[in-house]
Amino acid sequence: MTMKVLVAGATGKTGRLLVSELQDRGATPIALVRDGSDTSVLPKGTEERSGDLTKLTPNACKGVDAVVFAAGSGGSTGPEMTDKVDREGAQHLVDLARDAGVTRFVMLSSVGADNPPEDHEMTHYLKAKQAADEHLIGSGLTYSILRPVALTDDPKTNAVTMGDDVDQSGKAHRADVAAVLAEAAVTGRHDGKVQEMQTV
Repeated sequence: MTMKVLVAGATGKTGRLLVSELQDRGATPIALVRDGSDTSVLPKGTEERSGDLTKLTPNACKGVDAVVFAAGSGGSTGPEMTDKVDREGAQHLVDLARDAGVTRFVMLSSVGADNPPEDHEMTHYLKAKQAADEHLIGSGLTYSILRPVALTDDPKTNAVTMGDDVDQSGKAHRADVAAVLAEAAVTGRHDGKVQEMQTV
């Protein structure tokens, strides 16, 4: 039976690559999309489910095997939207996934979310990601949390380093991040892990 994976943030730069990766692995990606989203960027054959991370409905995760949170409020939005999407939206989706009996939840986080710096331009965002990560870890769900370094739009390489050897000033190709997220969702190889990641 084909694995069904709900993707939050599917129309984003990383999300659309993730959807393709899931298809390549034989899974059925289901894009969680809000009204007005440009779904033309999604690969052909992508299933869609209406949903807004700021006001999720109870059935958002119904009938899926895994969930990947690859959404973000974006760099041009303020602290309020960061809280609504990156913190509260992620936490609510975790709760709905647990209530729906989802097998696995994969979180796209960020390097620095384990220990956000004070008085930095990224402090508010990283604290939101930290809160979402901690909520997932405490949810009882089988989880995987990926914390890549600075993202670039360079091509996929499959040359990645994860864990303690990551250079926090390095780069991570979105295509490589998408591949690891898909692997985590479909195979369970990264279950129970919180890992930093870079492309080498």
